[in-house]
Amino acid sequence: MRIRTDGDYAYRRDAIERAADFYDCNKTKAVVSACDDVPKFVQAARQVLKRDDLTLEQRREIAETLSTRAMSFEVTTDIAVDTD
Repeated sequence: MRIRTDGDYAYRRDAIERAADFYDCNKTKAVVSACDDVPKFVQAARQVLKRDDLTLEQRREIAETLSTRAMSFEVTTDIAVDTD
């Protein structure tokens, strides 16, 4: 597999190199490691944001902190009113 890093895709080289530095490995292993880790991190983030022991404001702050350029988390609330 080849990943374009020329022209408009130059930012990819920086991202891959940051991943290699983070994982302390070569670029190929860094890409594979990131691909393995991201779905697990997203699932963990979703679980944290569903916790009922956090206030709405805390969940929104966590969502903002965990959001990135490629992935954003949102916290919404549903309010239902029943009238009899």
